[in-house]
Amino acid sequence: MTRHFAAPDGRQLAYQDSGGDGPAVLCLAGLTRNARDFAGLAAHLADRFRVLRLDSRGRGLSDWAEAPMAEYTVPVEAGDALALLDHLAVPRAAVIGTSRGGILGMILGATAPDRLSCLVLNDVGPVLEPDGLAGIMRFVGIEPKAATFEEAAHALQAAMGPAFPDLTQRQWLGFARTIYRDEGGRPQLSYDPRLREAIAAALEAAPPDLWPLFDALAGLPLLVIRGANSDIFSAETLSEMTRRRPDMAHVTVPDRGHVPFLDEPPALSAIDKFLEAHAK
Repeated sequence: MTRHFAAPDGRQLAYQDSGGDGPAVLCLAGLTRNARDFAGLAAHLADRFRVLRLDSRGRGLSDWAEAPMAEYTVPVEAGDALALLDHLAVPRAAVIGTSRGGILGMILGATAPDRLSCLVLNDVGPVLEPDGLAGIMRFVGIEPKAATFEEAAHALQAAMGPAFPDLTQRQWLGFARTIYRDEGGRPQLSYDPRLREAIAAALEAAPPDLWPLFDALAGLPLLVIRGANSDIFSAETLSEMTRRRPDMAHVTVPDRGHVPFLDEPPALSAIDKFLEAHAK
């Protein structure tokens, strides 16, 4: 069941709270995505963990921003994630962050380390590859042209098939239903299209150096998951991360681009082992 809470500025944000009384796991989705991305993972973890899934502002069932340029930023969104933990009186959580959600997790780990037991980064690191970012900008904020979810699934396969070569038609259809809102049978964006303006402005500025943010996570248990075909998170970046943090767990998921769905056996096995060891 979807619930809402008030962010510090009053924006109403949606979240899901499921599972039992085990350690809390907070799931933070990617740039244009929402809590639905983690539905399968939440069901997988529910017998051992309390799983919290947040719709960042402007995504899913959360309020849209009044000032997109000021609100759709990683510091504000990281603050919203911390506000959810405060709202639920959760003192400490494991964080699983996909893409932009992983950057939010790094910010939380660096600025509020006492609130995190451990951090999982799904296909994201301190370097975001320019070609991958350019690819994202080709679709952010643009409504799908498909009239049905079946058409949307075919369009997704045409665009992303080389990076996800083993997906079945049923999986592509499930993916379409995960990322789009159903508007009377027609797929529509599940987020505020003005998100494009905020991201375009951020990309026009000089890219920030995120290595100091990563280095600030020293002592925090880390698991990094990479899609073998990712165009955002390179093997070279992962290699440098492991050089700086030789204690860091990591796994590369074959036949996945940006991002792994976290239903793949290698990803689930790594997450299970990591959370059992570090989620407290």
